[in-house]
Amino acid sequence: MPSKLSSHEATLQKVRCWQAAGKKIVFTNGCFDILHAGHVRYLSAARQLGDRLVVGLNSDASIRRLKGPKRPVAPENDRAEVLAALEAVDAVTLFGEDTPEELIGQLLPDVLVKGSDWAVEQIAGAKAVIEHGGAVLTVPLLEGRSTTGIIETIVQLYCPETTVGKG
Repeated sequence: MPSKLSSHEATLQKVRCWQAAGKKIVFTNGCFDILHAGHVRYLSAARQLGDRLVVGLNSDASIRRLKGPKRPVAPENDRAEVLAALEAVDAVTLFGEDTPEELIGQLLPDVLVKGSDWAVEQIAGAKAVIEHGGAVLTVPLLEGRSTTGIIETIVQLYCPETTVGKG
């Protein structure tokens, strides 16, 4: 069985083959630093919007720029392996930019999905997907679940005198 983790070029080949076979391709992205129930439900909901789910995964360097020097908690290869193990996920590809806009512009999925905390007009890659005839959708998030919240709980439990920074 081929690996779900692949380069941009190999992911593009997968997407084009799936589309040629009439499959609806859904794309989402994120850091997925400490996988939790909110992530699992989000990815399952995204997968329900099509036939194949491709996940763009922020690289370690990208996360450090976005969330600060103490993140990510889990290295990119570990995060990719965990995502690839999920039944809902069909392909995982890393990206090093701050947003997956360029990757989305190459893949041109049929559906681009983010959590409901994003306004459609703020979603990276939305313009390219819409111009190509695709849809940009949001799915509800599981309240009270976040990687930052998990980190804050751990810090409060084991280092109560420490404050948690950005991310």
